[in-house]
Amino acid sequence: MRTIVMTGASRGIGRIAAERILRRSPDVHLVVVARGSSGPELSTALRADGHEVSSVSADLGSLASVRNAAIEIRDRLAAGDLPPLCGFVGNAGIQYTNARTTGPEGLESTFTVNVLANHLFVRLLGERCTVPGRIVITVSDTHFGDFRHNMGMVPGPAWQSPDVLARIGAFREPHSTAAGRTAYSTSKLAAIYLVHEYARRLPAGIDVVAYNPGFVPGTDLARDADPASRFAMRHILPIMTLTPLATSRRAAGRYLADVVLGDIAAPTGSYVDRSQVARSSAESYDRRREAEIWEAGEYFLTAYAG
Repeated sequence: MRTIVMTGASRGIGRIAAERILRRSPDVHLVVVARGSSGPELSTALRADGHEVSSVSADLGSLASVRNAAIEIRDRLAAGDLPPLCGFVGNAGIQYTNARTTGPEGLESTFTVNVLANHLFVRLLGERCTVPGRIVITVSDTHFGDFRHNMGMVPGPAWQSPDVLARIGAFREPHSTAAGRTAYSTSKLAAIYLVHEYARRLPAGIDVVAYNPGFVPGTDLARDADPASRFAMRHILPIMTLTPLATSRRAAGRYLADVVLGDIAAPTGSYVDRSQVARSSAESYDRRREAEIWEAGEYFLTAYAG
């Protein structure tokens, strides 16, 4: 038996991926990280076919909560209550309608959930990961910042110092939807920078991969949006999955599971665009920024979750 820890498994592509991982690999004990009662409910549902599933509660918008969850998992691994850890899937993500939403520590929530929460899990669980192991972080092609990838719906990233990005007001008109979407695309660029840095720093045999599902309408990513936008995402835009412009939830979840299980071959540090290894944006290859986001992650880990 082996353990995989996963965030964002409650719904959408994460739920589909979790079900596929368990179906394809009966030797996996899946630990789902979710808020409140949703974790036990999810683990009960996933265990229905005899799979090994347990849950740990965490609010990914709170670094202290993430730290507690990671330590709980680490302690269970050390005590032998869980099989050896072979993987972490950072699939949870959020997009707000502004850049002023904060968590308990006062940090901007998009950056906290999409970047810092994953960093805490990787850093606190990495020492328990066995070889071969695989870490997969779900990113987004909105980080390209062009019409081909964003279709004019999400502004491209606006990179600044991570110390600025972690605070409210990092973007123009921070109360606006455009600022919220810019915070999202910028956070996904930051996540790719961290993937590149992990690939250099993690021990040989522990691979880390950035996974882009493409545009997947019908998920709860925009659950914080206005009613009209939520309706369009759930009931109108899914028709785009009949074209190359969008990915269905089922296909995106299948690709994610295949990346996690290594069925899609991807070297460490790579970017997987749906089912193919590809190049991320030219901007995403910047050694200075990669080191900068690593150092910031280490600071926030110590200052807010230590």
